[in-house]
Amino acid sequence: MPMESHSRFRLRPWAALPGLLLLVLAEILAVTPAVAENFIVYAGSYTDSPSTSKGIYAARFETGSGKIEPIGLVAKTVNPAFLSGTADGRFLYAVNWQTPAVAAGGLDTVSAYRIDRNTAALHLLNTVSAGGALPNQDLVDPSGRVLIVANYGAHAKGRHNAGMSAMKIAADGRLTQPFFVDVHPDTSVSGAEVASHVHGIAFSKDNRYVFIADLGLDRIYTYRFDAAKPSLAQAAPAYVQVAPHSGPRRLVLSADGKFLYCNQQDSSKVIAFRIDDGRLRKIQELSTLPKDYKGRNATAEIAIGGQGHYLYVSNRGADSIAVYQIDTATGALTWRQSVPSRGKSPRNMTFDPTGAYLFVANQASNNVVVFRCDPKTGRITPTNQVLDVPQAASIFFVKAGQKS
Repeated sequence: MPMESHSRFRLRPWAALPGLLLLVLAEILAVTPAVAENFIVYAGSYTDSPSTSKGIYAARFETGSGKIEPIGLVAKTVNPAFLSGTADGRFLYAVNWQTPAVAAGGLDTVSAYRIDRNTAALHLLNTVSAGGALPNQDLVDPSGRVLIVANYGAHAKGRHNAGMSAMKIAADGRLTQPFFVDVHPDTSVSGAEVASHVHGIAFSKDNRYVFIADLGLDRIYTYRFDAAKPSLAQAAPAYVQVAPHSGPRRLVLSADGKFLYCNQQDSSKVIAFRIDDGRLRKIQELSTLPKDYKGRNATAEIAIGGQGHYLYVSNRGADSIAVYQIDTATGALTWRQSVPSRGKSPRNMTFDPTGAYLFVANQASNNVVVFRCDPKTGRITPTNQVLDVPQAASIFFVKAGQKS
């Protein structure tokens, strides 16, 4: 019987083809969205000379083919370094970095826009004070009621202007002036003259806390947050201190909200925390660079993809994306790969809403490169789709309406 069975296998090699075809098909479906969706991709940028950028640019993106169709400039504005918006796709908010007001010793601004999802046009609603200088990130809270702004801070004689601020979002999308401003101290705990430089924001899963990364003070702050009132107040303890000169920059929450991850700009490391009712407890710290890398580097952005099982950090200098697998039970990270960013100085990276594609904004090479993400392995591979954006700095997606 064994001989007969073996001979039948040899004489009928085609019998294995259906299974093989199914395996190949499964692999294709795993990295391709089940239903093609259309999005508008907005790209923020830096407009300072010698940049040729004029503000916010847009493109259309179709997930089935993975192709980008450029639209062009949709809002002329000063240094829209970071973009965010409401979950319903109606409103977009852009920080304005280093406006003429800051040069005169004043504060920078945040601009509110109404989105036309059919044409991708942005209609300016209003512009308000950022509550500080050099705002580099803004995020809408999960309830859609409040916008939090991270202010890096600029040198101003006799006036410290780094910290975080919060403003209410009206029903029509307009922003109020900040109802809360917290200016962080300009000296470290040790007494050394170290300026605060706030650079990252994340909301807790239950929306009861806001986490703020201060790159200059090497701290991650926790604020108690009530979106309904609205109100904010520093928690107790107010922050965790990380290693000196590590530079905590951006923050991202795990899919289940149990863990917080922070990329450290100056030490080129990523640090993992467990969240315990707003308190952060360190789990692990890993390099974002291969062991044999010898050049200069500074991390920039952090993101979670691969259905919540993988974490990504961008490296400026190495010009690469570090990929880690997340142990969803413990929050621990395991190094998986380092992928060239296909450009210079990957300042920002954002997953499309389907999670199948990672958009990487390479600031110094003036482009946004699209990678496909395998949800099973977390591996990212270039699609050869590139969007040209002068001094690209930030990416934001909105579900597209009917193309006109």
